[in-house]
Amino acid sequence: MSLQIRAGKKADVPLIAELIRGLARYERLEPEVTMTEEKLERALFGERPYAETLIAEDGEAAVGFALFFHNFSTFLAQPGIYLEDLFVLPERRGSGIGRALLERLAQVAVERGCGRLEWAVLDWNESAIRFYERLGARPNSDWTIYRLAGEPLDALAGK
Repeated sequence: MSLQIRAGKKADVPLIAELIRGLARYERLEPEVTMTEEKLERALFGERPYAETLIAEDGEAAVGFALFFHNFSTFLAQPGIYLEDLFVLPERRGSGIGRALLERLAQVAVERGCGRLEWAVLDWNESAIRFYERLGARPNSDWTIYRLAGEPLDALAGK
């Protein structure tokens, strides 16, 4: 395996979109994907990029990706990185690709002076939970994530 981790680029948008769809299939959330390549390109490479990606390649073949963005901790007075998506092709899991992506993301966090790297994991994804805990990650079970989306978000915004 000649694994390389590199930053995603504009030409990768179709690949990133396909990996996102693969993640959605794995997480049983495919009906929730409304992403288009045009929206993804604007969000990642437009006038104001909102997120970044890392692509894992084995030779010429993409085998996984990580999508992340910065957040901020007022208590630390430091930026952090939030890992929105981590996905490795099912047939390539267990070969160190996920770890390599997280290692590179941890390096990015340290290089940028971030105080933490965090993410969410589905409760039923026991293999991912075991993987993260082997890396030293711990659940932050004192907090519950809340979300406003769609009509409730529009209503709160007065739309």
